[in-house]
Amino acid sequence: MTDVSKEQVLERLRTVRGPDMDGNIVDMGLVSDVFISDGKAYFSITVPAERARELDPMRAAAERVVKEIPGIKAAMVALTADKRAASGPAAARAPAPQPPGRGAAHDHAGHAHAAPGQPPQRAKSGIPGVGAIIAVASGKGGVGKSTTSVNLALALKANGLRVGILDADIYGPSMPRLLKISGRPQQIEGRIIKPMENYGIKVMSMGFLVDEEVAMIWRGPMIQSALMQMLREVAWGELDVLVVDMPPGTGDAQLTMAQQVPLAGAVIVSTPQDLALIDARKGLNMFSKVEVPVLGIVENMSYFIAPDTGNRYDIFGHGGARKEAERIGVPFLGEVPLTMDIRETSDAGTPVVVSNPEGAAAKTYRAIATRVWQELETVQGKGARGAPAIVFE
Repeated sequence: MTDVSKEQVLERLRTVRGPDMDGNIVDMGLVSDVFISDGKAYFSITVPAERARELDPMRAAAERVVKEIPGIKAAMVALTADKRAASGPAAARAPAPQPPGRGAAHDHAGHAHAAPGQPPQRAKSGIPGVGAIIAVASGKGGVGKSTTSVNLALALKANGLRVGILDADIYGPSMPRLLKISGRPQQIEGRIIKPMENYGIKVMSMGFLVDEEVAMIWRGPMIQSALMQMLREVAWGELDVLVVDMPPGTGDAQLTMAQQVPLAGAVIVSTPQDLALIDARKGLNMFSKVEVPVLGIVENMSYFIAPDTGNRYDIFGHGGARKEAERIGVPFLGEVPLTMDIRETSDAGTPVVVSNPEGAAAKTYRAIATRVWQELETVQGKGARGAPAIVFE
């Protein structure tokens, strides 16, 4: 296959006219950095948010001309919104604001809050066939969030639900390894992708689209676009629940999901020590501010049972997550011990819920899954509010 350079892509994109036919999208500075991997080109085009639906044909034209380049198998192109794009002559002729169309993402610079004096927006459009979307998040890395996510998804499946999992960690996708899935997803019609599948759950991850060693250097708008395409342009089919394995922290990915996706609730994962709990509080506060119900807290690596003696050791302390849950008034979902079994099966791509379903660890995850589903039913029964309007200053 002929290697394609960014310069070749940009040169071809110069044939695409800008908004209102003024110049071309490259020389107008509307094209993000171009990322090319395995014959696929990824980039975004910045437009005024209120014109996203109107300018979707421009996005389609950019996608078409790039796919015509010899050596390019596919192109992932999205429109992103940025306030700077709304300040030029094209913006001056923009019509009155209207809801952005598919692919539009929010401006990622600044802080998010509900628009003052305005009620929350109506609920964002859901994913066809998907009953509920649950985010699994943590305030910091290294607390076992992805391992918890995959075992929670498998435990929900073991409890009789139809389950999918979206790996939203663009920089460090874990699901291909955790679920022992290799290969590339198939494009079945138009821009729709067929998700990968193993152990009876459907999976989508950036790890299926780029090589494992490739370093992702995308900025906010590209992350937002990729997340929305992996979520909305995948043939999920009929699911009771879609588990979203969030990246650690409270950045672009979390705000994108909160603003554009009707999250039914969030599960927070923490270890018992004070440092992890400080960061977990940040995650809790973020979901609270964007009005996403917190379904509860899981204390991971809660304690260690020595396999040779059976003695218990509280390596990271114990009970901190339970106390934090009680303090802020959210459910405590359960304690997951630090065991060799969980670590080894995760590394092998055979999570403990499927490799040892009658073991103690699997039963712990299934009990947590039961509590999560109960909390979700409670929240939905109360009529959770839709996603809020978010503005950036």
